[in-house]
Amino acid sequence: MFQIDRSANRLRKLERTSFSEVGFREREHLQEWLATMPDALCEAMSEGEDGLLIIQKEFDGFDGTRERLDLLALDKSGQLVVIENKLDDSGRDVVWQALKYAAYCSSLKKAEIVGIFQQYLDRHGSGDAASTICEFLGEDTLDQVVLNDGTDQRIVFIAANFRREVTATVLWLREHQIDARCIKVMPYKFEEELFIDLQQVIPTPEAADYMIRMAEKDSEEKNAKGAQRWSHQMRMEFWEQALEGLRGAGLERWQNITPSKDHWANSSIGVSGCTLTLIFLRHEVRVEFQLNRSSREENKWLFDQLASEKERYEEAVGEPLEWRRIDDKKVSMMVCKTPVQGYSKEHWPEMIKWLIEHYQKMDAAFSEPVRSLATKIPQGGVS
Repeated sequence: MFQIDRSANRLRKLERTSFSEVGFREREHLQEWLATMPDALCEAMSEGEDGLLIIQKEFDGFDGTRERLDLLALDKSGQLVVIENKLDDSGRDVVWQALKYAAYCSSLKKAEIVGIFQQYLDRHGSGDAASTICEFLGEDTLDQVVLNDGTDQRIVFIAANFRREVTATVLWLREHQIDARCIKVMPYKFEEELFIDLQQVIPTPEAADYMIRMAEKDSEEKNAKGAQRWSHQMRMEFWEQALEGLRGAGLERWQNITPSKDHWANSSIGVSGCTLTLIFLRHEVRVEFQLNRSSREENKWLFDQLASEKERYEEAVGEPLEWRRIDDKKVSMMVCKTPVQGYSKEHWPEMIKWLIEHYQKMDAAFSEPVRSLATKIPQGGVS
């Protein structure tokens, strides 16, 4: 890893070190970093921002044992993810430990998982486990959520160095359809500054892309046999009708958008990271103007400029909006919403009409101002 010295137009090599050399410990440091910033792990696995929700650390809720797994998480499909952290060396027994933990976790029911997460929230802050899980998975209510379905629990190993017996076993597990991964975490230092780099080494990014494509192919075959989740099928049918309505209204941005099983559909306004997003939920539909540029500071700056004239924009839309700055996340947004009976198909024409009308109003109110503001973002960063 190298640092760029702009003034000298040179690269400076960062010194590779070890966690023990700089005084870091597994539970006190590495585990805490990942628990509070799972995005770092998500980026290494190419799962995008907010791809994991940490629901417990030092989990010891296994009947008849005194064992503790390092971190327990949920992924976007509602599956449990067992995360085992080591520091400078993976050791020989880490795979056996993680397999036991995955086996223990495979029997956890929805209510137990929610309870485990609520204990974590009560101990490390605040919040409601059920509503946080629903928001993370994009569902309205907990009864719509499927957690820990089947035997698809995932395992992630993290260490600076993996022994051959560990990597060989992880590769064997993957060949047998068990999603096991190795993430290499490497510490570096430059003068008084310390850095870490996380890289997925098993599977390699190229192999991961191939596996994703094969999984998508397998999913298509299962869907053709009727194995697709009911809620996903409902979303596909809804977006087919909604997209037909959007195109029929002459909205060119939607010409090349295809229906999906997601609860959202995006359209660009011509500014990087800024989208008009339609949301379809069981009890609500929304039009969101999302500010989701790569820089969190730019998103907050754009939001604050718009919020300073809140009344003018709400007058243009014709009704009050929800102004969500969302200080603990990168994205900010303005939201227009209405309650619906989303999974009753007889209401879909009325819902689609509402979405088209309010999409056009939100577009007329915000798109041009945001395009103008994007050219005025202060250079050199936003404070």
